[in-house]
Amino acid sequence: KPNGIRFWPRSSFCTFNIVTPFFILTPMFSAKTYTARRHELRTKIGSGIILFPGNPLSPNNYPNNAYYFRQDSSFLYYFGLNVPSVVGVIDADTGEEALYGDDFTVEDIIWTGPQPTLREMGAGAGVTATFPMAELEKRLRRAISLGRRVHYLPPYRGETKLQLSELLGIRPALLHDYKSVDLMFAVAEMREKKSAEEVEEMERAFEIGYEMHTTAMKMCRPGVVERQIAGAIEGIAKSMGQGVSFPSIVSQHGETLHNLNADGVLEEGRLLLCDAGGETVEGYCSDHTRTYPVSGRFTQKQKDIYNIVLAAHDHVARIVKPHMMYTEIHHAAYMTLAEGLVGLGLLKGSAADAVAAGAMTMLMPHGLGHGLGMDVHDCEAMGERSFDFASIAERAAASGTCIYRAAWRIEPGTVMTDEPGLYFIPALIDKCRAEGLYKGIVDYDALDAYRDFGGIRIEDDILVTETGSRILGDRKIPVTAEEVESIVGR
Repeated sequence: KPNGIRFWPRSSFCTFNIVTPFFILTPMFSAKTYTARRHELRTKIGSGIILFPGNPLSPNNYPNNAYYFRQDSSFLYYFGLNVPSVVGVIDADTGEEALYGDDFTVEDIIWTGPQPTLREMGAGAGVTATFPMAELEKRLRRAISLGRRVHYLPPYRGETKLQLSELLGIRPALLHDYKSVDLMFAVAEMREKKSAEEVEEMERAFEIGYEMHTTAMKMCRPGVVERQIAGAIEGIAKSMGQGVSFPSIVSQHGETLHNLNADGVLEEGRLLLCDAGGETVEGYCSDHTRTYPVSGRFTQKQKDIYNIVLAAHDHVARIVKPHMMYTEIHHAAYMTLAEGLVGLGLLKGSAADAVAAGAMTMLMPHGLGHGLGMDVHDCEAMGERSFDFASIAERAAASGTCIYRAAWRIEPGTVMTDEPGLYFIPALIDKCRAEGLYKGIVDYDALDAYRDFGGIRIEDDILVTETGSRILGDRKIPVTAEEVESIVGR
């Protein structure tokens, strides 16, 4: 249905009647949870104004047709409202908490039906103070004139950049220069450690992922178009939750890490890689990958590589425990993969020598995994590719959160993906060979037999506990070669 949600700030945007995205008008957890989170954050920051812009609606191909709404995860974490065009404010000095936004007008209600007021919605998250959006700029400019710090996270959406620019008087190109590093680390430290109620949500996300992946396996057979499987599993994600947690990767070209092209027709003898996850109605994600034979049976060559990847996956699941460094876990996965490849004769010498030389980066050119939670790459909106940590490396190491994997320290409550893989990428192999890399370690002649192999990745989601870790879910998505073969094409 179309509706009449207002974009903010009203001075910059006008009212559009937009096809209704997915909204939830009541917080997912109790007001006590959100109040406690805001109190902890306020204590960590100490002083200044903390600003959390919620996401607006974003037009897809014309103003009346919006993308499905996805709330900013940090706003959702602290205020719980999955509705567009609302801003949360926390005064770290006085403890005041407020929501800024505009109630629906009669014009809006014609399209949406009666809606709760912002005050009514805020009460569910423990916020009693609400104001029209027009009041926010006045408040922030007054705080700035008094020399008070305004804390905000690095913006990742164009609309949010324009809003912050107007509210704070900072050119959009300079917003990253004034972001709050204090707030980045405080939010990441809190979101990193999942509470019991958050883990329960992630178990629900697993159930969505389980149905997606077992359905994909059953649909896999020669003649099926990749897009048919992608469409079916994304329908499951939408019927069981808010939708997919990221665009599904369903491809016979598994050597292309993020291959979103799904136009291939499944062929006898090839492998299909399916990397997909669901998001619960409340905004928590799952992320799993399985690779299986289109014909229903692995060839011996395929099974050999598959079992090497599975050995690395299982080894990681066994060793993860509190206080480990992510780099240590990644190295353990590389060692297991290298040992398997030495056994096949694709690598020469010892596994340790191959890893030390960097040869594994040619065959698994990605990190072992990433944080998972309200984002499928948890908190990466304010870390990794969006920010250069070189200038604050010591602080990043002290924080140890998933926003910077080079310094990530695994603690109880962390959820991380375990996703080793082996990929035979002709262009990368040829480049390394031409540059004379890994001489005496990589048997390039032997690799020639794998140029059309593709790639294999196996992925599950791991919760770190007080004593060790466990894979999320009350059952496992079929993962051994025999389990996969028993369900593919059935």
